[in-house]
Amino acid sequence: MALVSDGTVTAFLYTTDVDRCLAWYQGVIGLPAHGRDDYGAFLSSGSALVRVTVLPDFKAGEHPVLGWDVPDIRAAAQELREKGVTFTVYDDMGQDELGIWNSPDGETRLAWFTDPDGNVLSLSETPNR
Repeated sequence: MALVSDGTVTAFLYTTDVDRCLAWYQGVIGLPAHGRDDYGAFLSSGSALVRVTVLPDFKAGEHPVLGWDVPDIRAAAQELREKGVTFTVYDDMGQDELGIWNSPDGETRLAWFTDPDGNVLSLSETPNR
């Protein structure tokens, strides 16, 4: 019997231009291609898949849709900045010069940015990774 827990986690991203989207996720984020069909494409991210689907009238929301928990958020943020990523700074959040926010207990750090379609993405550094 196949169990859901044995499956591969798949996240979904929507775009108005699949070629632009794939170029950005492959070139800037570094996600390798996993396959393509008439409706979009798959990218790999660790043991997960990211399904990119074309929706011609897509409008991104204001909350994160995809994120990566990394061992060193400062190094990851700096690497992305060098590739042209601009991190979002929210009023009154107290983020540092890289756009990184520290949780009140100092255990978790987060930063947010957007892809070319306006999808909000995040980096996190958590203590129990």
